[in-house]
Amino acid sequence: MRKEVQTNLQFVDVLNQWDPFHLDGGDYDTEIADTIQAVHELDDPLKLAERIQSIYEFSFEKMIPIDECRKIAIDLLVIKENQSCSL
Repeated sequence: MRKEVQTNLQFVDVLNQWDPFHLDGGDYDTEIADTIQAVHELDDPLKLAERIQSIYEFSFEKMIPIDECRKIAIDLLVIKENQSCSL
């Protein structure tokens, strides 16, 4: 399996477990896809957190606290960093 596919699957797992709106089994496919795109574009945790916050707010019309978004952004960037280090 290509490294990038494996990394994206890790992102999906982390984001599905996050479930910020407690939807039980979630239905975040669009938001997860947009968030993974953002992770590939951004390396700054705060900028990524702000992008994640706006992605979910756009879909659900509810604001996730920036601290929660920052935590998930850091988790995602750690996965991204580990992937790029092992090339």
